[in-house]
Amino acid sequence: MNDESTTVAAPQSLEQLLKKSPELQDQATLDGLSDLITKAAPIIQGRRLHNIIDLLAATSDVIEMADDNMVQKLMALYEEAIGGAWAISNALRYAAAQAAHDETPPTIWQSLRRLSKDEDARRGLSMAINLAAELGRQAKAANGPMPED
Repeated sequence: MNDESTTVAAPQSLEQLLKKSPELQDQATLDGLSDLITKAAPIIQGRRLHNIIDLLAATSDVIEMADDNMVQKLMALYEEAIGGAWAISNALRYAAAQAAHDETPPTIWQSLRRLSKDEDARRGLSMAINLAAELGRQAKAANGPMPED
């Protein structure tokens, strides 16, 4: 009843492994391993190697979860973010160039007259006011009383 498929090899000692492995017969390899163990000892003793292993496990989990739909959504989000940042950057550069081109800054009354005549300026002001209102709502919600559990 001796089935060879269920036979488990006896554990080998380190000395036996060293004798069987030709790579470990090389003195340069042994010196390199000794240096590596010396450098890794504080990381292992301080249990910081566990953090590296946990990070590798989390990275592996993310890679396994990443299906085609998730990658497509992340790519679309990235493209929208870059497009938005590019549009804002261009608008700020253009507005700064226009402001720098004026010999003297407009007076308050000139700015108000521009608002009454320029539809784009009014739309921009409306957008700025809406942004300020939204930031105010978020600040109020973030610093308001905590809801009861």
